[in-house]
Amino acid sequence: MLALKGRIIGLCIGFVLIVVLALSGSAVSFADSTTGTLTVNGGTLTEVNATTPTPSVTLNGTDQTVTYTLAITATDATGSGNGWNLTITSTQFSTGGGTPKMLSTTASTITGVTAVCVGGSTCTNPTNSVTYPLTVPAGSTAPTAVEFFNAAVNSGMGKFTVTPTVSIAIPANTFAGTYTSTITLAAVSGP
Repeated sequence: MLALKGRIIGLCIGFVLIVVLALSGSAVSFADSTTGTLTVNGGTLTEVNATTPTPSVTLNGTDQTVTYTLAITATDATGSGNGWNLTITSTQFSTGGGTPKMLSTTASTITGVTAVCVGGSTCTNPTNSVTYPLTVPAGSTAPTAVEFFNAAVNSGMGKFTVTPTVSIAIPANTFAGTYTSTITLAAVSGP
């Protein structure tokens, strides 16, 4: 009799468990949520110039000008929106050697600058406040650089090809020869 009573109690407990499990599986559901965090780190401000200008002119007895362009890649990956500017300075165009011939320290002038977003990028176009023409400083040693292009606060974010056009004044009384100048460019944070 005890064995039968034990079996009945075991069957009842098993039946109750089956009912509870069946009800809990279909009647109870759980929800969960989480917070995703994305960190965007700022990069750097850079400029790279891959241009080696080689303008030439043939003397003809009159004052002349010759132009060249610089293809500068300016990248503002800082994510700060602080703006930036490009600066330029140079040494005086000179033939070098024992008795060098030189062009004027004011021979080079930037007549204009264009800026185009590098293809495939989403950029915030730079808002430039520099006016042209702008004399490129020159001396036997490069003088203090001047700002020749800028991007106002919250502009110029992304990667751009910045192209200044530089005009060089060649007076009629210039000596023939090969003149060289070292041009120094830099990118500086802030408008």
